[in-house]
Amino acid sequence: MGLIDPLTALVVSLSALVLMIIKRMRLGIALNVAAIMLALLSIDFDDVPRALYSSVDPLTVEGQLALSITITSFGVMLLSQLYKDVGAMDLLNESLESILRSPKAVLTVIPTAIGLLPVAGGALMSAPIVDAEGDRLGFSKPKKVYVNLWFRHLIFPAYPLAPTFIIAVALTGMTTVTLFLMILPAVAIMAIVGYVVSFRGAKRASEVRGPSGKGLGLKSFLRAFSPIATSIAGAIGLALLSHELTERGLDVLIAVVVGLVTLAATAKVTLRNLFSALRSSAIYDVTLATLGAFLLRSVVGASGLSESLRGLMPSGSPSLLLAVAVPSLCSFCLGSASGGLAISISVLRGIVDISSKEMALMYMAACLGYAISPLHLCLLFTVDYFKADLKEVYKATLPSFMVSLTAITTLYALI
Repeated sequence: MGLIDPLTALVVSLSALVLMIIKRMRLGIALNVAAIMLALLSIDFDDVPRALYSSVDPLTVEGQLALSITITSFGVMLLSQLYKDVGAMDLLNESLESILRSPKAVLTVIPTAIGLLPVAGGALMSAPIVDAEGDRLGFSKPKKVYVNLWFRHLIFPAYPLAPTFIIAVALTGMTTVTLFLMILPAVAIMAIVGYVVSFRGAKRASEVRGPSGKGLGLKSFLRAFSPIATSIAGAIGLALLSHELTERGLDVLIAVVVGLVTLAATAKVTLRNLFSALRSSAIYDVTLATLGAFLLRSVVGASGLSESLRGLMPSGSPSLLLAVAVPSLCSFCLGSASGGLAISISVLRGIVDISSKEMALMYMAACLGYAISPLHLCLLFTVDYFKADLKEVYKATLPSFMVSLTAITTLYALI
């Protein structure tokens, strides 16, 4: 028995977590502190070390999974940072600009492509392009913010290398392919909503773009995109070939290593580039946040928190409603889809039967809540870049959030 009952310990720990995030403490540190705090408050002191260690015990399949996924998160962030540092991200953007001929295509594809890499401040990479193309269509500043934000995070839910996707697969035992296929219809809904809101009432502009003058095209795009493509193909292919690899989280880890090797070969990555990338604090923050997600799951299980919460829930509680409300609220408050999803899965898994349908809905709710969070750095950076009024930005984003979440919930309810 801990110092206080599990429910009170949860409230105290989550309150502390939100406060730490508001005070701009790194999510990775804050999530681990909250997990340890919950353990100290809700578990007998002598059992705390065992509960924490069990989450990363290399002698168990669960521990191997946690360690593999944590290392994978490190690899994904290193790949993202190297992409930026060696200029591969610029090459990807420029080659796409050279290929595309429609302002609407540029405004949707470029932010989406940049969204493939979770680089800190990545929204600023597409902002100048959105600014220029938005002017051609007569977009206001809030509309430019909306386009840059919405389409940057469009591919994020269905991206197998996204840290949130990796954590979702690891914490629930779903396969990469299953979650990917479950998410695709929801992403299609987001794409339709984003397109309608973005281009409704847009000024007519010539759909033919002049030559970019940069001499880049399909060949440059394929070279710049090849590390991402090989990683995605590897993750999905290995997941289909071997359940044992997936069970231990080795499928995505191997795929990320292949992506790093491909980038090193195509972009001629040097040791100087590597050491420069390793100085990025974002790499270690996401890695620690991933570890914190597993610690939190282990502590919740050891504390008996789920049993306490189940006793408070009326019989026949709507699981879909919980699957929407809890992750979206947690992600909104934390400004983190990974943190919100880790908390939601850890708490709800003992209360409701989390089928693939509920998991997909929880995942999408977490991503949408994160996208519109006032603590979301992409939102803050984009608003600052365009010098837009945050209130006006929310007038566009909130309806899109509500319509998308309602449509997605209805979709999964009918499945």
